[in-house]
Amino acid sequence: MAKKSMIAREVKRQKLVEKYAAKRAELKEIATDENRPMEERFKARLKLAKLPRNSSATRLHNRCQLTGRPHAYYRKLKVSRIALRELGSNGQIPGMVKSSW
Repeated sequence: MAKKSMIAREVKRQKLVEKYAAKRAELKEIATDENRPMEERFKARLKLAKLPRNSSATRLHNRCQLTGRPHAYYRKLKVSRIALRELGSNGQIPGMVKSSW
């Protein structure tokens, strides 16, 4: 089980990303538009830099829904490899059979 503080930090980042998504998209569009004047594009980049760093979607990290583990994460199932094996062994995932040799 991951530390509660790390899970809480990730939730906080997710909320910031959702809050600033529209504003970031608007500023990025202005900054990358070649038809706009250079000064306007530069101002848009400065405004983008003033936004909180954690409002960037690249700062998010996928975590297991059950344990909070950040590594060995299956996107399709939203669980880690360890949680997946445990669920499979308990017969809670249809079509998954326990494997041991």
